Amino acid sequence: MVETAAALRTVAHNVRVARTRAGLSLEELSRRSQVSKGALVALEKAQGNPNLATLVRLADTLGISVSALMQGPPEGHVRVVAADAVAPLWTGDRGGEARLMLTTSGPAPVEVWRWRLEPDEEYPSHPHQAGVVETISVTAGRMTLIVDGTAHALEAGQTATFDGDTAHTYRGAGTETCTLIMTVQLPPGPASAG
Repeated sequence: MVETAAALRTVAHNVRVARTRAGLSLEELSRRSQVSKGALVALEKAQGNPNLATLVRLADTLGISVSALMQGPPEGHVRVVAADAVAPLWTGDRGGEARLMLTTSGPAPVEVWRWRLEPDEEYPSHPHQAGVVETISVTAGRMTLIVDGTAHALEAGQTATFDGDTAHTYRGAGTETCTLIMTVQLPPGPASAG
C-alpha cells in the first residue's frame, strides 16, 4: 500500500499519464483492470490508499511495471535503494511484507522485490500478463511456491523461476521467517513503456 502523501501524488500522476498515453477513459481502465471507477477517480486525485493487488492490476492493464507507477524521475546513472527507505506494498496478517526496491530500465524491465513471509503466511497472486517471468531466491528460511495448483518446497539457497501468467501463491513454511529476493521480468514492447 502507498504510505506517504508524496508517494500517493507520484502514483496519481503516473496512473493519469499512463492512462492518457494508452488512450483509456476512466470507465475503460476500470472495466479492463477490474478496479472500481470510484477508486480510480480517488487515486488520480491522490486520495485513498491503493493496495498491492490494485497496483498490479493497473500496471498490467496499462502495460507498465508496478514501480513505473511508483517512481519519480531517475536521479542519475546509479540508483542505490535501502530496504528501509521503501514502504511495503503488501503487509501480511502475521507481519510479513513485500517491498518493491526498484525496476531496471530498458526494453525488458526487471522489478526487484524483497519479501518476508512468516510461517503459514501467504500471498496469493493473480496471473500477470503473458511474458512475465518471476524468479524467487530464498535467502533464509523455507517457503512453498504454488504455481497453477502445484506446490514446490524451497529453502535457503534455492532459486525457482516460472511464467507468471498463471495463478501463483507464496507461503511461508517451517517455523522461522522466510526471506527472499524476487525478480519480475516484464516482456519487451508495450509493457516497458512509461
